[in-house]
Amino acid sequence: MASENSHAARAGSQVVIGLLVVAFGVLFLLDNLNIIYLRHVIFFWPLAFVASGLVALFSDGPRSGRITGIVLIAIGVAMTMNRLGYYFISWRTFWPLVMIGLGGLILFRTLGGGRVARVHAGPYTKDDAKADNVIDITAILGGFERRVSTPDFRGGEITAIMGGCEIDLREAGLAGEAVINVFAIWGGITIKVPADWTVVLHGSPIMGGFTEKTARPPDNSKRLVVTGYAVMGGVEVRN
Repeated sequence: MASENSHAARAGSQVVIGLLVVAFGVLFLLDNLNIIYLRHVIFFWPLAFVASGLVALFSDGPRSGRITGIVLIAIGVAMTMNRLGYYFISWRTFWPLVMIGLGGLILFRTLGGGRVARVHAGPYTKDDAKADNVIDITAILGGFERRVSTPDFRGGEITAIMGGCEIDLREAGLAGEAVINVFAIWGGITIKVPADWTVVLHGSPIMGGFTEKTARPPDNSKRLVVTGYAVMGGVEVRN
């Protein structure tokens, strides 16, 4: 059932991305046919934030991804309303609001409580993460590097917002399958894995990218599934 729900969520996000691509194609076609002027449409470029936020909000990824989705939608709506002349927001006002939002996200992740990492074998609470089996990492406006050497890695969550994360799992062990949910926006995530792990990417890039640079093991008894979103950012998995 969990697998079916995850597949449905990924399919839903792919539908949203597909509709966005079709919409852009239609706009360029109408512009070439002199039916509309694309420069008038570009006036509403902040709606790209709204689209990215909707994809993150309705995804089956990390909880932090959904909170970030709400923030992206709010930013897109605010900037669109500003361009329509309903009110005026200067950059001197906009950036402090962004800082307040990021600070609120940090507090939510730290004090929210009840967070679990949804992995293949079931939910694991913060107590499990203390044993280094589960990772729960956030990098905002900075960098984070971590080496994991647990013999029983269970997966977890990685979030990078205008920052970078590098996770080294080459000394870790894996029994069966683990899932890492990633969310990168204007940032990058690098995951290093052992050569005998099979990596499965289920990520959805939005003006970003997912890259796998790993060897192909003779069997797939050890599977690491990387799922999530890269919004104007990148996720790389390599040996």
